[in-house]
Amino acid sequence: MSVSIGDRVPSATLRRLGPNGPEEVSTDQLFADKKVVLFAVPGAFTPACSDTHLPGFVEKAEDIKSQDIDEIVCVAVNDPFVMNAWSKAAGVHDQVEMLSDGAGEFTQAMGLTADMKKVGLGMRSQRYAAIVEKGVIQDLAVDEMGKVEKSTAAQVLKKLQSS
Repeated sequence: MSVSIGDRVPSATLRRLGPNGPEEVSTDQLFADKKVVLFAVPGAFTPACSDTHLPGFVEKAEDIKSQDIDEIVCVAVNDPFVMNAWSKAAGVHDQVEMLSDGAGEFTQAMGLTADMKKVGLGMRSQRYAAIVEKGVIQDLAVDEMGKVEKSTAAQVLKKLQSS
């Protein structure tokens, strides 16, 4: 069963590539006392993720952050080295925090896994976007497999502007 609006973000450990290698990032600390836009993608460097989803958040990062958002976070079931390479290739800079859920533990805890074995990707994350305030999910939009509609940066920005 997946998380719902009003639920707390599950406690988990994500990773990012720091100056001395992979660093742990606690979701409890990541979401504590902040308002965060969290979005997840099935995989780094995959077509829809690289051509549409991530670029939209990079392009609209300033507009999103101007809506009292402290941080924009991207999570994928990839290792921190891949997430770092994808960040560089996409020109993310410091607009989006790129975090690895290498074993998919966070994704499983969220209840938002996607079985993509048929296309050679294994267990991944569904595509979604959430607005999280002080660790509580305020809004959650999950896309149907193969689509990038509900979880786009433009949709998140609309929701933020209307609230």
